[in-house]
Amino acid sequence: MARLGLQDMLNTPLQNLMIAAERVACVYAENSLEHALLVLIKSGYSSVPVLSHQEEVTGTVSKTMILDSILGIERIEFEQLDQRQVQDVMNREVPRIQVGQDWLTALEMSIHQPYLCVEDEQDKFLGILTRSKLLSQIHGYFRSMSVSKQGDGR
Repeated sequence: MARLGLQDMLNTPLQNLMIAAERVACVYAENSLEHALLVLIKSGYSSVPVLSHQEEVTGTVSKTMILDSILGIERIEFEQLDQRQVQDVMNREVPRIQVGQDWLTALEMSIHQPYLCVEDEQDKFLGILTRSKLLSQIHGYFRSMSVSKQGDGR
């Protein structure tokens, strides 16, 4: 097993770890809540990025946000799903990182976020970097350290 060094891990470009935009479930701000809920359910994600038509991230939307927005006093108002747009309920505080940022910054930012939206220098959406991908890399590092110590007889 090739040993993953700490510097190798810290110097890994974010682009090597992210899921490319073409493979990420996204919605547009003008989409109906019904469409967004369908995307969320079919993808299995609890939250997805919201994009502008210039491919810039403008927010995130989740199942909880959508369902909270149609919760009436006495019933869930399902008819509102096709009447309201994603931009009406989305979170505009986007967890984002530039593709050139370092690995440690990404780790720090991901502590309270399931994913970070990765952007280029012109703020174009390139993909997402998941917390699980970063944790998997850390796990690989510690596993290689453990195997190395066992091999050394320690």
